[in-house]
Amino acid sequence: MAQVPSSVLGFPRMGKLRDLKKATEAYWADKITREQLLEEGVRLRKEHWQIQQAAGVDIIPSNDFSFYDQVLDHHQLFGTVPELYSTTEPKLHPLDEFFAMGRGHQKNGVDVPALEMVKWFDSNYHYVKPVLKKDQEFKLSQAPKPVAEFNEAKALGITTRPVLLGPVSFLHLAKNAHGESFERVSLVEKLANVYKELLDQLKAAGATDVQIDEPILVYDLPQNVKDAFKAAYEIVGKSDLKITVATYFGDIVHNIEVLQHLQKVHAVHIDLVRNPEQLNQVIEKLGPKQVLSAGVVDGRNIWKTNFKAAIDKVEAAIQKLGKDRVVVATSSSLLHVPHTLESEKKLDPEVRDWFSFAVEKAKEVAVIAKAINNGPASVAAELEANAKSVQSRATSKRTNDPKVKARQEGVTEAMHNRQSPFTTRIAEQTKSIKLPLFPTTTIGSFPQTQQIRVQRNKFTKGEITAEEYEKFIENEIQEVVKLQEELDLDVLVHGEPERNDMVQYFGERLDGYVFTTHAWVQSYGSRCVRPPIIVGDISRPAPMTVKESKYAVSISKKPMKGMLTGPITCLRWSFPRDDVHQSVQAQQLALALRDEVVDLETAGVKVIQVDEPALREGLPLRTGSARDAYIKWAVNAFKLSTAGVQDGTQVHSHFCYSEFQDFFHAIAALDADVLSIENSKSDAKLLQVFTNEEYPRHIGPGVYDIHSPRVPSEEEIKERIEQMLEHLKPEQLWVNPDCGLKTRTTEQVKAQLTSMVNAAKFFRQKYAQ
Repeated sequence: MAQVPSSVLGFPRMGKLRDLKKATEAYWADKITREQLLEEGVRLRKEHWQIQQAAGVDIIPSNDFSFYDQVLDHHQLFGTVPELYSTTEPKLHPLDEFFAMGRGHQKNGVDVPALEMVKWFDSNYHYVKPVLKKDQEFKLSQAPKPVAEFNEAKALGITTRPVLLGPVSFLHLAKNAHGESFERVSLVEKLANVYKELLDQLKAAGATDVQIDEPILVYDLPQNVKDAFKAAYEIVGKSDLKITVATYFGDIVHNIEVLQHLQKVHAVHIDLVRNPEQLNQVIEKLGPKQVLSAGVVDGRNIWKTNFKAAIDKVEAAIQKLGKDRVVVATSSSLLHVPHTLESEKKLDPEVRDWFSFAVEKAKEVAVIAKAINNGPASVAAELEANAKSVQSRATSKRTNDPKVKARQEGVTEAMHNRQSPFTTRIAEQTKSIKLPLFPTTTIGSFPQTQQIRVQRNKFTKGEITAEEYEKFIENEIQEVVKLQEELDLDVLVHGEPERNDMVQYFGERLDGYVFTTHAWVQSYGSRCVRPPIIVGDISRPAPMTVKESKYAVSISKKPMKGMLTGPITCLRWSFPRDDVHQSVQAQQLALALRDEVVDLETAGVKVIQVDEPALREGLPLRTGSARDAYIKWAVNAFKLSTAGVQDGTQVHSHFCYSEFQDFFHAIAALDADVLSIENSKSDAKLLQVFTNEEYPRHIGPGVYDIHSPRVPSEEEIKERIEQMLEHLKPEQLWVNPDCGLKTRTTEQVKAQLTSMVNAAKFFRQKYAQ
């Protein structure tokens, strides 16, 4: 009798205790050898395959591991490394070449910047954008990583399904080399032939299946990109492997005609968590023998799967296709959730029972498949426990706060608007803040040193008192303020030494949140975040940042900037509730932040930055009514949080990794007095939109990349400012880094900011004359 297999589309890489982060950073710091780093990769892959095998997962992925980014892996895999990195003198080892593309390299006479990094669809994961030339040639690497890792698992007795980013998505998600204008999908047949070569090697190694991710099918695609699937899969489909084409993060109904180009593939995977309504339409377009991979376990959020609802979805597919044509799967890779709930010993047992992380989700897909194959009685205990968890969450008093709901009901339209228009406000701010032309500032955070982390850990463990910790934080603020004064920055920050993370810090101080100890998720490279979890209605019981900002104001005569994370970013970079619409959660966050903004102003903080780097990330992936609705409630949330202050208080907001050319009207609608944006790796493309739209307010395009340890020269920054002045008026332009300085060392920051301030002073003097 046919059995429904279980499948995981990808597993987190970092390890239970961020093992990969620690190893890669040790390698970058020359504390371990290349061989030791590679050995750690072998250990982690083995551990993760065996976890999934023990959970009872039938189809286990390989090649989902990366030392930095899976898209960047494909650059080396298909021989598309830009010459800047492949022709250095001295020549870089392939691993160092790989890292150089991801984070830049400034060592042993080699000085190259990082490639552009952008958000992976609407997630908080960042991928490194491939760069392709019009005459691009593709060549399979000599020891292809997918083959090597398949063999590695095979030696352990585990037959895996290698995962690849599909040829059409690879081309679509890339960008053209500087100055070149061409359609990247015109390269699809050349690239597909190299994919076919890779699949043949996998077949020879003993692989029977391969997963090819084509996530761009959830986008609105131009016709030539849709047509590229036909060209690609006529070639790729000749492989003897069983190919599963995987999509996620949305529905594919609007691209349903592409399925006719995928008739040679074995299976199609769809995300039935994000868009369950696409099920019937996709089934109707499948070929007569094609399999449906049903993504019913959420790969993006931490809530326990409702087994009954998931089983119903799978059974609905079986009714139409039969058991032999259905797979139970995660909705996407589990890259976006923490490693295991077992590490969380301090969580309240009530809410802990509502959660499921990657290890637990692997078990969930196996349980669902077992329930379908062997009947509910075979997993009766699991089903009963799951039903109790779901019911407990639905009825818990922790999720509903009548006071929060009453306050939301009292929100008026007027509460979303500042007292006066920008022209009035900027005149008032010029009087009260007194800034020079080309004012300099930073985005907020300064280096989180080992000493800061040690003292925070001691305080968390109760090894030092609150008074001792507060004194330590005050000393750190003094040092950061002193450094900025020595560097002669114009608007200072307190450096955020007390903050563990720009969202978690606020989550820990708001009712309605819970936070974890080890629930780390990869954001980019070795950078991990520990998203707080929204479990109920949100409110602010007390001021969150006022004490530190007020202290910073007291020790400097220069303007001090208060730093907050905006409501949409707090929402997007948390694990949100899935039982209440996100607009409701955003408004609750906005009201809490509104109180904080007003309190900062009262404390003497004249410049307040409310960061919204995730605003673009939350935009629905397709145009239409859903996108319009999102923009309306997201913009309103930001304005509600910032509109309670006087005209003389200057509101800033920061955006990074936002390709917002198609989103500009929303950025403008925020009505922030000053915007700062990531720009240093964007070839000034973001600036053109400010010219086109005649943006009236002030803007600080980042003049150097803080994600790279390299130090830009003063001349390099002058060149960037010169480019900016082609698009912006001198009186509009602020000079600042791309983002916060948290991940850099103090020595790097001093050198980087010295170049920046000197460059700003050069233009200040030039335009004063």
